[in-house]
Amino acid sequence: MAIENFGIKGLTDDQVVTSRKTHGANSFTYKKKNGFLEALKSILKEPMILILLVASSIYFITGNFGDGTFMVAAVILVGSISLYQDSRSRKALEKLKNLTEPNCRVIRNGVTVEIPSEDLVIGDSLIVEEGTMIPADATIVHSNDFSVNESILTGESLSVFKDASSANNSIFSGTTVASGLAIATVTAIGNHTQLGKIGNSLDSIEDEKTPLELQIANFVKQMAIWGGITFLLVWGINYFNSHNVLDSLLKALTLAMSILPEEIPVAFTTFMALGAWRLMKLGVVVKQMKTVETLGSATVICTDKTGTLTQNKMSLARLFSIKTGKIASTEDVLKNEEKELITIAMWASEPIPFDPMEISLHDAYAKQTDVDERPKYHMIHEYPLGGKPPMMTHLFENESGQRIIAAKGAPEALIQLSNLTAEEKKSVYATIEELGKQGFRLLGVGQAVFEGTDFPKLQQDFSFEFKGLVAFYDRPKKNISQVLKDFDTAGINVKLVTGDNSATAVAIAKEIDFIGYDKCMSGNELMQLTDAELQKKVMDTQVFSRMFPEAKLRIINALKANNEVVAMTGDGVNDGPALKAAHIGIAMGNKGTEIAKQAASLILVDDDLSKMVDAIAMGRKIYTNLKKSDSIYHLYSHSYYTHGVYSFGITVDLPLHIFAITCHSIGTHYGTYLLYHLRK
Repeated sequence: MAIENFGIKGLTDDQVVTSRKTHGANSFTYKKKNGFLEALKSILKEPMILILLVASSIYFITGNFGDGTFMVAAVILVGSISLYQDSRSRKALEKLKNLTEPNCRVIRNGVTVEIPSEDLVIGDSLIVEEGTMIPADATIVHSNDFSVNESILTGESLSVFKDASSANNSIFSGTTVASGLAIATVTAIGNHTQLGKIGNSLDSIEDEKTPLELQIANFVKQMAIWGGITFLLVWGINYFNSHNVLDSLLKALTLAMSILPEEIPVAFTTFMALGAWRLMKLGVVVKQMKTVETLGSATVICTDKTGTLTQNKMSLARLFSIKTGKIASTEDVLKNEEKELITIAMWASEPIPFDPMEISLHDAYAKQTDVDERPKYHMIHEYPLGGKPPMMTHLFENESGQRIIAAKGAPEALIQLSNLTAEEKKSVYATIEELGKQGFRLLGVGQAVFEGTDFPKLQQDFSFEFKGLVAFYDRPKKNISQVLKDFDTAGINVKLVTGDNSATAVAIAKEIDFIGYDKCMSGNELMQLTDAELQKKVMDTQVFSRMFPEAKLRIINALKANNEVVAMTGDGVNDGPALKAAHIGIAMGNKGTEIAKQAASLILVDDDLSKMVDAIAMGRKIYTNLKKSDSIYHLYSHSYYTHGVYSFGITVDLPLHIFAITCHSIGTHYGTYLLYHLRK
C-alpha cells in the first residue's frame, strides 16, 4: 500500500485476540441437521406413507402376507424416490460459506497482511479492491474511486459509489467491489452481518405445505374417521350375529382396510416423479417432487426485475449530443456528433473496463468506429471519481504527442464546469428529467484541452466543453412480453417485486406491457401498513419498488393469507426468505446465488422465465392425471360397495356416499373381478 497505509496502523496482535474472545470468529453458525435422518423422518410423517404402512399392517394381521409384502415394497419404492429427490437438495444456510472469499487483506500492527476471512475480527482495518467479495460488514475510512455492487442484498442493479465522507459509507458482507479501493473498519462478522441475518431468517421460516399436501391430509383424516366408524359398526353387527369375537374382529379389520386407498400414494409419487423428469428435460430442476403438482395450482407469480425480466446487463441505450439537441437511440443510425459523444465517453472510462457501463461504452465505440484508436494511446494521468457531484477524468496521449482529456460523471458536475448558455442548460436539464422518468442511468460527458505536464491538482480546475449525455439501461429480455401474455392467458396474476427505484421499475414495466404498471408501492410505504391493510392492498398493487427482504416476505405472506397459491422468482440473497416462504420458490440457475438456489424449490437452469409457462402447463397436466387416478379409486370404491358387502354377511343399509368415499378393493384380483361385474 502506498503512503504507509495512509497512516492506518490497524489492530495489534493483543487487540485481535481480545476482539476474537469477545465477538467470536467470522463464520456462520446455524442449526445443523442430519440430512438423511431429517428426510427419512419427513417421509414417515407423510399421510400417504402412513396409509401404506397401515394397509400393510392390516394385511399381515389378517394373514394376507402376499398383499402385505406388496404394500411394504410400495412403501420402500415411494420412500426411495422421495429420498433421492431430497438428496439433491442441500440446506441454504450450509452454502453461506461459499459467499465469502477464502482470504482477505487487513492492516495489523501497521503492516498489510493476508489472512483467512474466518480470522477477521471486529475492529480490523480491511482492505478491499475491485473484483473482490467483501467478507464482513464494515465502515469506510478511506476510499479511491470506490463503488460496490449490492444487488445480492438489495436487488438494485446499479453499482453504488461510496466514500468515508458520505452518509452511505457502510459496506456489507457478500457484496462485490465494482471499482476502486477502500480501507474499512470491520463492524460486524458472521451471523451478525446483514448476510448472516438473512440466513438466520431462512432458518426461522417453516416450509410451506402445498395444496395437494393439505388436500391429502384432509382426505386421510376423513378416511380415519369413517374407517373407525366402519370398524366399530361392522365389529358390533358381526359380534351381535355370531358372538365370535375373533371372527367379527377380522371382518371389521378387513373392511376397515378396504377404506385405505393404498394404490394412490404409488400413483401420486409416480406421476410427480415423471413430471420432475420431464421438467428437467425442459431446463427446470425440481428439488421437491411435491412442487410439481403445486405448479398446476399457481395463481400468482411474484417476479423480480433484474436478471428475470431484464438481462442484468447495463447497456448504452440513449445519446444526447449538445450539438444536435436531440435524444437518439443507439439502435438508430447515428450522426457524427453522436459518434463523437460515444468516443469521448469511452476515453473517460478505464482503459481496461470492469464496470458494466464502461464495458458498454467500449463495446459501443468498437461497433461505431472505422479505425480503433485505443492501441495508439496510453494513459498519462487520471483523476479518480471524486467531488460533489462526483466525476472522473482520464488523460491519454499517443506517440506524436496528441492528447485526449475526457471526463464523465454526474451531469450536474460537468454542467458546472462548462460554459453552457442558458438555453443549452435548459435543454440539458429538460433531457435529464425526461430520461430520468424513463428509468435511465445518466452520465454527463465533457472534454478539455491542456498543454504541458503540470496538471492541475483537482480535475475541477480544468475548463470542460460539455459534449452531452449518455444514458444506460438494463434492457428487458426479448421474449418477456410474450411470457407475460402467456401467464395472463393462463389466468395467473404477475406482480413485479424489485429493489430498483419506482421510476426504473415503472419504466421497465411499461416497456414490456406489464399489466397494472401504473399501480406502484415502495417498500417503506408497505412496511407502514398493518397486516389487514396490506392483505387488501397487495391484491390491487402490481409493481413493488425499493423492496428489501422483510418487505418481500410480507408480500408473500399477505398473498397467502388471501388463499393465493404463490410462486416467487429471485436470484439474490435478499430474495432468500421470500423464496422459502412461497408455495413455489423459483431461483435463477445462471445468475442466481447459492442461497437463492437452495431456498427455492425450482431452479431455471438458463434463467428463462418462459420455461415457467411450460412448467405450469406440465403441472396442470399432472394434476389432471392425479384427478383421473382419484376417479379410478372412486370407481373401485363404488364397485366394492355394490358387490363386496355381502361377502361379509352385512345386511345393514349404510348410505351409498359413505361407501363410495371410503371403501376400496382389498386387492388387485378383487378389483379386476368387481370391475368386470360392474361393467356387466
